[in-house]
Amino acid sequence: MTADTAATGLADGWYALSLLHDRIEAYIERALQSGHDLSVREYSLLVVLSRQHDGPGGHLRMNQVAEAVVLSQSATTRLVSRLEDRGLLQRYLCPDDRRGIYTDVTPAGSALLEQARPTHDAALAGALGQAAANPELAALVAAVEALNTSSARGARPRDYRPV
Repeated sequence: MTADTAATGLADGWYALSLLHDRIEAYIERALQSGHDLSVREYSLLVVLSRQHDGPGGHLRMNQVAEAVVLSQSATTRLVSRLEDRGLLQRYLCPDDRRGIYTDVTPAGSALLEQARPTHDAALAGALGQAAANPELAALVAAVEALNTSSARGARPRDYRPV
């Protein structure tokens, strides 16, 4: 195998992974928008923030939130502002460092998240089912399903973000 062949194979693998991601995200986006007036990014942000806890290190600063939802800090700020305007999130100053800002899910945001979770999960399962029928994507779907199996046993990738 030459270097060019290896690079082409790697690029083909990346293309297939990107295609799988885009198809799944579009499928979930349609379901969340039609059922709950939420985007995938908004849903992901609510999930990340709902998993915070009280105590040291329990709340995320805006830069940590941006990393968790894979957006720039400015895009994350706009996203938080949109959800705050809808009454789904609230921001407040960090009690230990008044320069830091925390964001919490409001009771309305928690309720919407709980309503949207079954829609999200069903859309994800449906999208994976469709993708599994495509021979070019079937191995990637199997890999995603294997991650689900390992996370059920408590093993997660080191940089796992629950989104």
